[in-house]
Amino acid sequence: MRSTPPVILSIAGFDPSSGAGITADIKTIAAHQCYGVTCITSLTVQSTLGVRRVHQIEVGVIAETLAELVQDVKLSAVKIGMLGTAAVVNCVADFLAREHLRNVVLDPILKSSSGANLLDEPGRKLLIEKLLPLCTVVTPNLDEASVLTGLQVTNVPEMKLAARKLHEMGAKNVVVTGGHLDNPIDVLSLQDNLQVVQREFACATVISTSTHGTGCALSSSIACHLALGKDLMEAVALAKAYVAAAIANAYPVGRGIGPLHHLFRED
Repeated sequence: MRSTPPVILSIAGFDPSSGAGITADIKTIAAHQCYGVTCITSLTVQSTLGVRRVHQIEVGVIAETLAELVQDVKLSAVKIGMLGTAAVVNCVADFLAREHLRNVVLDPILKSSSGANLLDEPGRKLLIEKLLPLCTVVTPNLDEASVLTGLQVTNVPEMKLAARKLHEMGAKNVVVTGGHLDNPIDVLSLQDNLQVVQREFACATVISTSTHGTGCALSSSIACHLALGKDLMEAVALAKAYVAAAIANAYPVGRGIGPLHHLFRED
């Protein structure tokens, strides 16, 4: 019998266009030769043109789903995306605190790229207070880092300051993603014995309209590489290379901001 690949749990929302959320995570996990299991937190009505409506899944169903999965399969990593409400944040935080799972990657989704709110204000506060300290690494983009820290985050020095502030707020490790910068640079900030080590990860700019869900893909890729035994620095470097290649090799889908090519692999 063949051995089971690492099992990755994605806790996130459902995007019908499959550019982001649960279905994008499943594709990313498959591309990394891992096996994905999922817990859907919300349903959305959206396309490549934007989010039209959000419907939250009952928190009791989410709690039951997580309990059912963890008693059945060995989880090697967890990726957390859209949560929606404070009740769901609290549910997921309680689950992590109870199960003591490894390799937890939090993509703190606050708004869609089209501007729709995807986490309520009480949820944001609870995410900082209760969920952030339970995660291995948090991966905010510029806007998310700014909202979470209250700082302006528009360039690399400000990204590094925001990462330090997130450490002070309880984050163990931070990746501030700078995909919207003229030169797309991500900043990895590691905290070890109160010492902060920061490293920049740069790549060539890729001109494309197929960028929907890049944050989901990056965080899921990091989770997979951690599950496969890579350390965080290597996991981030490999994940950034994966996302860049998936954007560069994307094909057009829809009339708006299309998805990257999650399943692209070099020959």
